[in-house]
Amino acid sequence: MSHFLDIDTTAPEDLRRMIDEGRRIKADRAGKPKGTPDAEQPFKDRVVALIFEKPSTRTRVSFDVGVRQMGGETLVLSGAEMQLGHGETIADTARVLSRYVDMIAIRTFDAATLQELADNADVPVINGLTNASHPCQIMADIMTFEEHRGPIGGKKVVWTGDGNNVCASFIHAAGQFGFDFVFTGPETLEPPVKVMEAARAKGVSVSVERDAGKAVEGADLVVTDTWLSMHDAQSARERRHNQLRPYQVNDALMDAAGPDALFMHCLPAHRGEEVTSQVMDGPRSVIFDEAENRLHAQKAVMRWCLGAL
Repeated sequence: MSHFLDIDTTAPEDLRRMIDEGRRIKADRAGKPKGTPDAEQPFKDRVVALIFEKPSTRTRVSFDVGVRQMGGETLVLSGAEMQLGHGETIADTARVLSRYVDMIAIRTFDAATLQELADNADVPVINGLTNASHPCQIMADIMTFEEHRGPIGGKKVVWTGDGNNVCASFIHAAGQFGFDFVFTGPETLEPPVKVMEAARAKGVSVSVERDAGKAVEGADLVVTDTWLSMHDAQSARERRHNQLRPYQVNDALMDAAGPDALFMHCLPAHRGEEVTSQVMDGPRSVIFDEAENRLHAQKAVMRWCLGAL
């Protein structure tokens, strides 16, 4: 049994096996209806609990469909339906769920909630997102890049905008997969220093460039995310728009990156804010391949957690 909590706490060789397995799984399903069972059924007779304290589209659907394709069943729970940390300790919830299900995936706020759940569960726990990281998204992103451009090792990835949880997981991946990373955005929204320093300690370049046009020169991949959280107050929304407007991904920025640079966004996107529709729908955008690959990459992650790779 193995937990999948963060990219930087998972061995690089295991991450590579998961990416390769995700591509194999995708190839094996090519052309089949979405409800067709996989030829291999590693989750036969298994039940997976999917816990969502935050709203979700891609994470919820991709995990649910993936478990079903692999022969298992899902139990989807919202934070409002549970006593997770409210009236019952997270540790006790972990012990109880371990008696009912074979795996837990959770999308929550505090990374400490994820860690306490994993520390006390007798079944694998997967990080479906916390305020600190989003490793499943980045596994899909690595898989998508390599489908289009080959191995990501030695490439240049540029993140523009807010150094949020998704950005942090991309920096984790830089250290584990061996690519260089540039953050371009306001000083007040930089990724955590300790996250950048940990990746640098693994021998890759992680830098900050305030000028977005300079940052993307020679980029192999340009990535952004929404400027706003659904929980931001109106005053914070206005301040963030003012701070982040110079970091919008538009045709001019992608032209500065060069003709071979790909564009990614984890979605949902606010078209016309962090990225223009022209870029999202343009020839360098791979956002919908990226969204699809959440399914295939997460199936590989789940198989790895059960020792079924």
